Amino acid sequence: MLFFKNRNLIRWIIVIASFAIISLILWNTYVFFQKFKAEERIKIENWTFAQNELFKVIDNNALNENIDVNTDLIFKILSSNNTTPIIVVNQDSSIYSFSNIGKGTKADSIYVTKNLKKLMHQFSQENTPIVIKEVNQTLYYANSPLLNKLKYYPLALLLIIILFGAVVYFFYRSNKTAIENKLWSGMAKETAHQIGTPLSSLIGWTEILKTENTNPEYIKEIEKDISRLQTITERFSKIGSLPKLEKTDIVAETIASYDYLKARSSKLIDFEIVVPNHKIFVNLNKQLFSWTIENLVKNGIDAMKGKGKLKIEIIQLENNISINITDSGKGIAKNQFKSVFEPGFTTKKRGWGLGLSLAKRIIEEFHDGKIKVLHSEIGKGTTMQIALKSI
Repeated sequence: MLFFKNRNLIRWIIVIASFAIISLILWNTYVFFQKFKAEERIKIENWTFAQNELFKVIDNNALNENIDVNTDLIFKILSSNNTTPIIVVNQDSSIYSFSNIGKGTKADSIYVTKNLKKLMHQFSQENTPIVIKEVNQTLYYANSPLLNKLKYYPLALLLIIILFGAVVYFFYRSNKTAIENKLWSGMAKETAHQIGTPLSSLIGWTEILKTENTNPEYIKEIEKDISRLQTITERFSKIGSLPKLEKTDIVAETIASYDYLKARSSKLIDFEIVVPNHKIFVNLNKQLFSWTIENLVKNGIDAMKGKGKLKIEIIQLENNISINITDSGKGIAKNQFKSVFEPGFTTKKRGWGLGLSLAKRIIEEFHDGKIKVLHSEIGKGTTMQIALKSI
């Protein structure tokens, strides 16, 4: 108990620590983004100042005034911006200049002219425009490509963390499922072992009954049930291990399963079996195959609510064998043809929803065959089909 409490505490510590680390990374990224954005504005303000100084030099030269100004520094500052998109607009909203929008071609100039208001609005949403009072102009600028990439960095980081968390979660779930499968396999084998003791005793009591002049028909039926219990014991003992396949007459095995189920089902069920008159051999595990037939027949009986018609038919087509089990039950919706084989799927109030998923695993994984809903109509019935390869 203490172990589980500590384990839950450790999980909460990991969750809280992860949340704190993510929050810290996102906060630091936000702070860095704002700092970088402030530095970029200073850079643009310096560019504006350099442009003003250049205008002064040009005006002074026009007036033939000799003022000692370091024009090299001015041009160096103006040429230093080669990433941040800029639009300089005159007082009458005409374009004075633009840079870092496209490649500076004539086509880019036409694009900027046509979409000036849209670009001005977009840029002003990202950064506050800078007013150049000396020349009655306004400078609009957008975030640089580097700043835009940095803006989406937290989202990318968050996505990576979510994906990593999903991988860890699915690994944990698969590991947990594997442990549960081992547990269920162990319980199934232990159940088979426990059944073995009273089963041996029943066999002994049957031999005693034979000496007591008991009705032979009673003894025969008891022996059938004992044989069935032995089959069930073998089924449970094989869970978790690879079953052994043997060359078997599938016609005889199907008839045997049919006869057993018919004798122990309601007399309101009209059973019918249609099989070839010759043997058909396939690689088969008898116990698991009879388990599959039993599941499909019982599902059909449940669908008919204990009253209706149930038909088993074996069809041979070249090297393939089809076993069709048809009931006159309530039917299955077409969008559920595949989901009925999923573990836990059931339309009954009682039951675990494992019969068809178990049948699918037995046929497809162990016998390399196929099982599917061949046909179904609501209110009229369903046909389930097992397909196997003949030898």
